[in-house]
Amino acid sequence: MISQPAIARPPPRPQAGPLDTPIARVMICDDSVVIRGAITRMLEADPGIKVVARVAHGAAALAELKRQPIDVIVLDIEMPVMDGLFALPLLLKADPSVRIIMASTLTTRGADIALQALRLGAADYVPKPSTAAILDDSFRNELLAKIRGLARIRRATQPGTTPYTVAPPAFPLRAAGRTRPSLLAIGSSTGGPQALFTLVQGLGPALCVPVVLTQHMPRTFTRILAEHLTRLGFMPCHEAEHGQRLEAGHIYLAPGDRHLCVDAAAGGLRARLTDDPPENFCRPSVDPMLRSASLACGGRVLMVMLTGMGQDGLAATRDLIQAGGTALAQDEATSVVWGMPGAIAHAGLCHAILPLPHLAAKIRDILEAKIR
Repeated sequence: MISQPAIARPPPRPQAGPLDTPIARVMICDDSVVIRGAITRMLEADPGIKVVARVAHGAAALAELKRQPIDVIVLDIEMPVMDGLFALPLLLKADPSVRIIMASTLTTRGADIALQALRLGAADYVPKPSTAAILDDSFRNELLAKIRGLARIRRATQPGTTPYTVAPPAFPLRAAGRTRPSLLAIGSSTGGPQALFTLVQGLGPALCVPVVLTQHMPRTFTRILAEHLTRLGFMPCHEAEHGQRLEAGHIYLAPGDRHLCVDAAAGGLRARLTDDPPENFCRPSVDPMLRSASLACGGRVLMVMLTGMGQDGLAATRDLIQAGGTALAQDEATSVVWGMPGAIAHAGLCHAILPLPHLAAKIRDILEAKIR
């Protein structure tokens, strides 16, 4: 989960599961010897992770990747000799299966480069804290979760493995709501930006309802995420504004550090932003978005829970289902962290639990009333 600097959070409990992998082999690429050492100590305190290389720039990372197998690279952006953005495509060409986490500063430029890197093939990013805060619990828990999850996904998608398929349901599923949804609501956190790029591309243009989206992200990053989702060329994405009318075929993203709620208005729906206290240690939080959307739409909401740490959205999903809504979840195999989608799956609230590449088609079926 992306940390919000102003919000204190307790360390989350580990969310290990049957899909966890053996030891993840990691390379740290950062020009600061202090940062390399601190991250190495942090990671190697986890028995499931081994730092096999520490290098100071992209050229050295490329040489090391050609020398030994590596599951995950934590790649700084600004470095001498060869920076992270230049190194990214070369690393992916050398080993298309390696998973790369970009380490980005909490600045507008850092956010833009990090999200540009995701579109170019990076698996995820982490907001890079100051040297003094490098051992912060939130940063450590987020980085550990992403490395574990990405190493597992890499090994599940090696050449010769079976592509992701829809497995028989391991949890009880429920029928979809009886009425066609008037709103699509999406919640996501750890691993979410890359999942969102895939989902939005799969949905394509001209969706028949508005889309509201809460992604756990710092304030600097949400506007940049909206811009990058728009650049995909399918649906315009806006960082939501207070009182903004919600139009079909548009995505409205909760701004960092504000909750996005939905209100009924004459002839449609409007966005409402609040500074209410964090929920589930998050602001923005999925729960207030879903609660308000269910009330505004009389339960006619299709909600989709993507990869993420924790249980944000679980309570409001229960209320949404009771009001007649429908819930879908990303499956464990394709999730970086199966916390948020796993919570609603374990609670028996889902109509379907699907691999990420299969979610868009199911969403369109439901929105077009081809419910099966």
